[in-house]
Amino acid sequence: MVALGALLLFGLLLTAPQGLGRRPPPPQSPLEKVAVQRELSLPQLAGRWFLVGMASRCRYLAEHSHRLEATVVTLTVLDGQSLAISTFRKLDGMCWEIRQRYLPAQAHGRFLLKGRGYGSKVDVVVGETDHNSYAILYYQKGRSISVKLYGRSSRVSDAVAEKFEQHVRAVGLSEDVTYYFPTYGFCDSADEFHILDETKP
Repeated sequence: MVALGALLLFGLLLTAPQGLGRRPPPPQSPLEKVAVQRELSLPQLAGRWFLVGMASRCRYLAEHSHRLEATVVTLTVLDGQSLAISTFRKLDGMCWEIRQRYLPAQAHGRFLLKGRGYGSKVDVVVGETDHNSYAILYYQKGRSISVKLYGRSSRVSDAVAEKFEQHVRAVGLSEDVTYYFPTYGFCDSADEFHILDETKP
């Protein structure tokens, strides 16, 4: 299969127009089309958020959607531009904390999440928020994009849910891959044996 792919690529190179001296521009990243929230205030984003909904074509999420757990996030602003994220959720009945850091990217409201291992970079964009009740964030890894809805409470208004679904449709996702999280059974802390710290090298 690899050999076939290489052969096809070689054939395309042979039939490409010669003498132009320019490569075609790389395909636009889906996130490049997403507008960042205007007048975004990082200090106002700080505090506690509940994960209300998520849209993603992730196969694992589709296969395990019946096992979604209530998830709460605590956001802290570091050095005025980076975000420290602590995510609390249950796994097999135990409360876990996942620590991550969103580093500033090329523009305000755009961040880079570096996980452990090769190829684990995730681009993050704050698409829309009123800072007080909801926030809609986009995540892109490779060419795969997902959208998350966070609320200051575990439930949001119908108007906010509709905004979220509009953002979902705008990036080519659908209600078939949109999931809403439980509104009960939250964790607020985890013991030292159940902390996954992705901020460490």
